[in-house]
This record gives sequence, structure tokens and C-alpha cells, in this order.
Amino acid sequence: MKIPTQIQGLEYVVGDASTIERMLEVPRLKPFSDEAVNFLDSLSKILFNAGRGYSDVITFAFWCRRAAVMREARNYIDACVRLGRGIVFHSTPSNVAVNFAFSFATGLLAGNPNIVRLPAKDFEQVRIITSAVQAVLQSQSEMQAYVVFVKYGLIKECSDLFSSICAARIVWGGDMTIKMMRESPLPPRSTEITFADRYSLLIMNADAVVAEKNMARCVRDFWNDTFFTDQNACTSPRLVAWVGECKEEAKESFWSAVKELVRKDYKLQPVQAVQKLAAMYRVALKENVQLVGAEDNYVYRLKVDKLDVGLMDYKFNSGFFFEYDATSLAEIFAFTDVKCQTVTYWGFTKDEIHMAVEMSRPHGIDRIVPIGTSMNFSLVWDGYDLIRSLSRIITIE
Repeated sequence: MKIPTQIQGLEYVVGDASTIERMLEVPRLKPFSDEAVNFLDSLSKILFNAGRGYSDVITFAFWCRRAAVMREARNYIDACVRLGRGIVFHSTPSNVAVNFAFSFATGLLAGNPNIVRLPAKDFEQVRIITSAVQAVLQSQSEMQAYVVFVKYGLIKECSDLFSSICAARIVWGGDMTIKMMRESPLPPRSTEITFADRYSLLIMNADAVVAEKNMARCVRDFWNDTFFTDQNACTSPRLVAWVGECKEEAKESFWSAVKELVRKDYKLQPVQAVQKLAAMYRVALKENVQLVGAEDNYVYRLKVDKLDVGLMDYKFNSGFFFEYDATSLAEIFAFTDVKCQTVTYWGFTKDEIHMAVEMSRPHGIDRIVPIGTSMNFSLVWDGYDLIRSLSRIITIE
């Protein structure tokens, strides 16, 4: 198949049209192949130096180093013969800098050549990682036909082309992005993995907060889940729910420490403050909410007297949270619907979490993880086992 060498508005950042032509012919690899693991380990070593100053780049470098990847590989030992499906076309979100790298690495680990659409927004982290990928490809030329990074805007011709040759398409970015991408048809045997609009929440044990003598770690973990991505990640909680007897005392301790950190480390732009106020008014027009503890514009807490999934349709960032006093963990879990992705928690044991899930049998929730770890990428994401979804079984009898 001949790939057009030029499409107006399409930029090849890594690889080119001829690389894609080679992709159509290269062998599919086994999941966790030596080639893929060596490539990612080399990439990791470069990023540990080049990514200094960017914690998300360092997190990715730590995740894709050999020891970490081989630990994941132990979860995929079975008697099946597996190979990659073929070309994976990744359309990645514009608001999370390093998501594209995790998506790409997953496709490679599953045994596939990859065409990755980079974020539309200019991130320094993207430049650092793409430069490191190019450096590795110079020394591991046998992997060149497995990697193409592109950048383009709303150009259907590009999505049509890449969709028409892929064996699997991964779409990050929400409902509207998925709807637009589905206007580009897939081959009959191709598969699709979509990451739609989701919401997440945080559950705090008020009594544990009151007993905690050093809130700094807890608050920094909360920052990593929320303000680090300006609440743009689907894993960032929109609702903070409290369980326990000492709720008011715990809120005072926790939010005071949060505000101190935010005022020091977060740059709130005037336009964000105005938009956040407007978002609060939009909610107040239709919902019974109360703005509490708003000495300034850095943190908005909208107290609600009942849990309603409709609240999660009011999405804003820049420190915008609903807050609820719950009677139990099970009450909170039971309120969730299929759009609930991640529940973060602090001050509870795993046994307590397990028991609450068994009692409530929630319609939603894909992940329940400790505070501060909501963005830790896993090969099982949003309920998809990505390695198994992006590989195929060859039955031999």
C-alpha cells in the first residue's frame, strides 16, 4: 500500500510515510518481546537524565524500565501462543502530557507497530520523550518500523488514513473525541478501545485525619491527584466524601493544609478564577449546593446534602470540588454509575474497602487506589486488559 508522503496539516515527528509502509510488512512480536523490553529500557535510561525537573516524565521512565516491565510480564504467563494484532493507531488526549507515552509503550509491549497521534497542546515533556525515542531508534534501527509519531489537528483525512490500516485503534480524550474518530471507519477485523468521559472521587476517613500528626504527605498526595494536572485527568476526583465521626475537625485540618500548599505552588490565572466562579453559579442554578470555606479563589468546595450522579456532569478544574458527608463507604460506592472510573481513599484498610464493595455492588468503579496514586498507569485500565486486547491468540492443536 502506498502512503501519501504529504497531507496538509500533518507533521511526522518520529518516522515518516515510508516507515508506515514498512509497518504493514514487519513481523508481529510476542507480548513482552526482548525487542520491546530492550527498547523501553534504553528509553528509560535516557529519560532519567533528560526528564529531570518533570516528575511525570520520570514516572514514565520508572514505569518502563526493564525490572518494572518484567514484573508486569509475570501476569501474562499462559500456555497460549500470542502475537501482536498489527498496527495500533493511538489518538491521545491533548490535556495530559505523558499519556501518549504510556499508550505507545503498551502497544509495543503487546507486540505491535504503533502510529501515535501526539497531544495538540505543546508540552515540553512531549519534546523530551520524542527526542529520547529518536535517540533509541538510532541505535536500535530494527525497531524503526514499529514507531511513528504524528501531530495533526481536526483533519479527517489523517484519521481516515491511519484508521484504514490499523488492526486496533485506541482513542483517549472523551465522548466527543470518540464520536469524531468513529467517523473514520475501521477494517472489518479491527478492534477499538475507547476511553470515554469518566469521573473520579476521593473518600476520606475523618477520624484518621484528626489522628494524623503530619498532614504534609496526605496533602501532597492529594495535590498529585488533582492540581498536578489541574483536575484535567479523568482520574482526578471531583467529589470529596467524608466518613467518620470527626468530620468538621478533619475538614478544617485537611483543607487548611491543602490551601497552604496551593497558595504556594499553584498559579491561578485570572481567567480561571472567573470561569470557576461562573461554573459555581451554573451548578447553583440547578442543584442544592453551598459554597464553604472560600476565603479566596484557590479552592472551591461545594457542599451537597445528597449524592446524585447528575452532579458529575458539572465538570470544572482549577480546584473545584463537591463535598459530601457520608454515613459509610458502602453508601458512596452504591451511588456510582458506569462513568465512575477511579476511587481514591485515605485512612481505610483494604479489608474495609473490600467489605464495602461486597455490600454495595456498585454499577461503576474500575479502580480503587490509595490517595496519591490515581495517575499510576496500569496495563489494566478502565476495565480493559490492554495486553490481551491488543494481541491475538494462535490456536495450535
